[in-house]
Amino acid sequence: MSEEPQSRWVIREEASHAVIIALYIRQALGIRGQHDLPTLRNAPIANPIRSDAEHDALERQWGSYWEMTVEPRAHTHSGPLDLVAGFEDFVALPITGANELRAAMVPLAPAALAYATQAGQRYFDESSRRGGEARRPYVNAISTLHRTSGRNAQDFELNVEVLPLSQRGVWWIGSLTIAITDSVRSDVVAFDSALAAVVDELG
Repeated sequence: MSEEPQSRWVIREEASHAVIIALYIRQALGIRGQHDLPTLRNAPIANPIRSDAEHDALERQWGSYWEMTVEPRAHTHSGPLDLVAGFEDFVALPITGANELRAAMVPLAPAALAYATQAGQRYFDESSRRGGEARRPYVNAISTLHRTSGRNAQDFELNVEVLPLSQRGVWWIGSLTIAITDSVRSDVVAFDSALAAVVDELG
């Protein structure tokens, strides 16, 4: 008798420096992209005066940079990329077509990198505190789906970005990626509920 093949699921959780820096840049430059994603806590919010054409160029270039940062395998660039000075290896932009964004970002590098480093350290400390319990909510969500639906979850991948956002919640920021507020990740009941809804959608 053959057994039904087991589903395979891969979940990666992190507080990516690259993603946090991209959101810091969005906020510090006053870019309107990703309207539904809240601001970062304790990070500057700019409302610069610039022409519509200048703003549109920055927003368009930042949008492409954001997609490549969140899901680089799904959003590759046809031309070569180059690291942006001051951001170590966390920011790469196209050599051509991103001149305005590159020029605007460089002065922000020290503050953006420091913010991302602090946020990453907080996430690391919290994850270390959870220890072996960190994986439990994911296993429970899959088990609950199996039990309530009477079927195995489909094969899927999920990337979870735990971010210091100013509002509690969960947001899709890519086809395989969600952003979740760090305060929700630290709340066992809230995280279990949020994750169950995400897994049910994927499964």
